[in-house]
Amino acid sequence: MKKIVTKQQKTTIGKVLRYIKKYWMYLGLSIFLAAVTVALTLYIPILTGRAVDLIVAKGLVDFAGILTILKRMAVVILLTAAAQWVMNACNNKITYNVVRDIRKEAFDKIEHLPLSYIDSHSYGEVVSRVIADVDQFADGLLMGFTQFFTGVVTIFGTLIFMLTINVKITVAVVLITPLSLFVASFIAKKTFSMFKLQSETRGEQTGFIEEIIGNQKVVQALSHEKEALEKFDEINGRLQKYSLRAIFFSSITNPATRFINSLVYAVVGIVGAFLAIAGGITVGQLSSLLSYANQYTKPFNEISGVVTELQNALACAARVFELMEEQPETPDDSDAAVLSHAEGKVELSHVNFSYTPEQKLIEDFNLSVKPGQRVAIVGPTGCGKTTLINLLMRFYDVNSGTISVDGIPVRKMTRESLRNNYGMVLQETWLRSGTIRDNITMGKPDATEEEIIAAAKASHAHSFIKRLPEGYDTVIAEDGGNLSQGQKQLLCIARVMLCLPPMLILDEATSSIDTRTEIRIQKAFAKMMQGRTSFIVAHRLSTIQEADIILVMKDGSIVEQGNHETLLAQDGFYATLYNSQFAK
Repeated sequence: MKKIVTKQQKTTIGKVLRYIKKYWMYLGLSIFLAAVTVALTLYIPILTGRAVDLIVAKGLVDFAGILTILKRMAVVILLTAAAQWVMNACNNKITYNVVRDIRKEAFDKIEHLPLSYIDSHSYGEVVSRVIADVDQFADGLLMGFTQFFTGVVTIFGTLIFMLTINVKITVAVVLITPLSLFVASFIAKKTFSMFKLQSETRGEQTGFIEEIIGNQKVVQALSHEKEALEKFDEINGRLQKYSLRAIFFSSITNPATRFINSLVYAVVGIVGAFLAIAGGITVGQLSSLLSYANQYTKPFNEISGVVTELQNALACAARVFELMEEQPETPDDSDAAVLSHAEGKVELSHVNFSYTPEQKLIEDFNLSVKPGQRVAIVGPTGCGKTTLINLLMRFYDVNSGTISVDGIPVRKMTRESLRNNYGMVLQETWLRSGTIRDNITMGKPDATEEEIIAAAKASHAHSFIKRLPEGYDTVIAEDGGNLSQGQKQLLCIARVMLCLPPMLILDEATSSIDTRTEIRIQKAFAKMMQGRTSFIVAHRLSTIQEADIILVMKDGSIVEQGNHETLLAQDGFYATLYNSQFAK
């Protein structure tokens, strides 16, 4: 286990260093200033020792010499403060630039991850990696830069200064040092696994909170509060357990190293006192050595604290890098075709697809759609209707078989150009935080005011928009939280009507709209669909009676195909579905 943890830590550190390498100038300046700060700091005990030696006895004090030393100490302290300020500024620059780069790359990676990853992971857990884990990583990295370099340089610098005063005492200090390092190393190995569990559980907790808060109406409507609270308590309990263990191991690091360091100070005091009595060193030199012993041991306490924070930081960084190293969506071929303005001929040939290998969904699916045809897709829940839409839009790639548009396989054209030729209105609406105008023009940012109003009128959204406080400039909350579900759906319809692409996908597009408005929108849809290949997914069969082709799906296959009258005459599965809705 220890070997695995060590290897994982080394791998993570290597990845972090690749990001830091871009800011090598700041890093070099920080290390240089750390050395300057330590050198100046360690020069002060020498000045202090000289000042002590100028106080020989009562009435034998060299005040002029002491004043000169005090002036020199004041200059050294001012230079040390300036060097520390610039060093901290460099460390902040490195840390927050690295954090910015990692967050930017992580968000860019999310944008290019396959939809299967997003579907199979909690949104809150993904958000936790990009926000909370990167914050924890930043705290540890900043502490590392601020204290680690100065700590290491202080240790070596102190030994050099101590050697110039007395070799025997310095050797005694060095012999005790490995004991402090052993204690810190032993505890550090224990903390990494605990911090990793803490970070993973924190992500699980964030995902659960996001899920419950986002669906609070459903939770309350079904009186699920008690169960949700019990689940939260269980996750929170695990987080408490892992956090306490991590904090316990990390908190004993400092006291343990302080105990060892106190031994060092005692050794210097005792040995130095005997040497001073024997005349081997002066009292001033002894005071300098005691000051150096204290400064020598102090970095071990700081570095042990840094190591603890780095354990947490590396555990969080590992989770972020795990996200960033997920396999991205298969890139478009270098010679992929660009579909400029599709005619609308769509063909599916021997298509097979399933989300998981063990659960078959669509098998040997064949379909040929001519330009301008309206294709309705009906069938029971789970038969593959929405999956077919995902395949047409290439949100998922088929396992085998071919989907082509205008004779070109979709795998051989760019995703962007394919999706630009489709207009989608889904049952699940999506609106972003911004104005009504921003949400309508999402697919056509350069649209004129007249075009926006025309699209809103065609979708019957104009009337309710005008009643809003600021009209088209009204700011709506994330996902349109201050609008009704029907109003949100009307805005999504207006968004598509503004772009008017050559192919349309309507997946229960009017499910949240009242019957009167639905009749009007169906007329607008009929006008919009003229000359455009359209795929209509519907549960209410009254909305697709005018379709050119009705595909009746069951268990991932087309069981019936034809227009409304033909299918009713066959008295098959479609007729059963239709009669279940309209039977007297």
